[in-house]
Amino acid sequence: MKKVYFKTFGCRTNQFDTQVMMSKLKDFELTMNEEEADVIMVNSCTVTNGADSSVRAYIGGSGRKNPHAKVILAGCGSHSKGESLFEEKKVFGVIGHSEKEKINDILKYEQPFYQIGDLKHIDSTIIEEFVGKSRAFIKIQEGCDFRCSYCIIPSVRGDARSHKEADILTQIEKLASNGFGEFILTGTNVGSYGQDQNSSMAKLLKRMSMIRGVRRIRIGSLEPIQIDDEFKELLTEPWMAKHLHIALQHTSDKMLKLMNRRNEFQTDLELLEEIASKGYAIGTDYIVGHPGEDEKAWCEAIERVAHLPLTHVHAFSYSKRDNTPSATMKPEVKGNLAKARHKALTELVKEKNLAFRKAHHQNLEVLIEQGQNEIYHGYDQYFNKIEISSNEDLTSNWITIENATVKGDKNVANYE
Repeated sequence: MKKVYFKTFGCRTNQFDTQVMMSKLKDFELTMNEEEADVIMVNSCTVTNGADSSVRAYIGGSGRKNPHAKVILAGCGSHSKGESLFEEKKVFGVIGHSEKEKINDILKYEQPFYQIGDLKHIDSTIIEEFVGKSRAFIKIQEGCDFRCSYCIIPSVRGDARSHKEADILTQIEKLASNGFGEFILTGTNVGSYGQDQNSSMAKLLKRMSMIRGVRRIRIGSLEPIQIDDEFKELLTEPWMAKHLHIALQHTSDKMLKLMNRRNEFQTDLELLEEIASKGYAIGTDYIVGHPGEDEKAWCEAIERVAHLPLTHVHAFSYSKRDNTPSATMKPEVKGNLAKARHKALTELVKEKNLAFRKAHHQNLEVLIEQGQNEIYHGYDQYFNKIEISSNEDLTSNWITIENATVKGDKNVANYE
């Protein structure tokens, strides 16, 4: 039986898509050893030019390590760079998002192929197991209707469309019966779930919470305007992870307009303060160095960050993405300046995270993800990392830490 190796780049949505493809392998064997694979499936990311470069570099390197393997490109990069890579004969085949459920048949092709499909497809696959994971990612929607000036994702993922609620709930039921207790809702623009089905994120969450075995639900990145009163009513529910990731992208209103965002600082501040008052940790995405970010805008922005109750940040130095409005905007920010701003932002949020952990280090509910040599790692309800020493095998177990020791970048504890 031929062996297939999966290499996944990018976001949680891609991780879920890889699991979909793995679940469809009926006539092939999954391998975790790249060098013994007959087929290498590259589930690619194309969010920046740098992401494209990483995928291209990996494809070139895999060809040298394992020259007999067929390399097949999937993911967002198949829609942006797949045609050129195929024409250059860098890959044996290319498949689009709509084709991944056909992977078992596609892998049998003897001749090179370019099978891009369409951007209206919605998966119907029910995932019953996640290979190598203690938490389960649940994709609830696909695509995005926002048109942020720096982002190419709508053109490679399509417009927002929701998965069927019945399929989502069936999947959670099966995973819960197989021992999964934590579920992470993911998608291209998660908060748009239900707008095409006369439903909402809050309604889905309520129905998920009623499934036996569901212990904790995390939500991927939400847009500020998607957090409505119906959603806020759920913030005190015990099954809600006490961490929300809310994508601000910037805190200068000038920059938010240039980015074609739908949020503004004052309403963002009021929203985050309201959520933090419920005991939540709050993360965000933030882009520094976007064209037009002059010194005045940056100084205003970083001062405003200091007032926000943030505990986590995914900070990105702006990276040009061809075929987006931002790619032609001027003036550009020099790389060394963007790097310095990135450092200032991340250091500020690290200080905020440390202060939060000092105030929230007791009664931590931890799902252990992995460990070796009696040292285990997991995340608490606030999405803070914790390192636990124990002579028991805690892998994939839920434990409660009554009082953790707060250190620089993580919490530590003993468990007996």
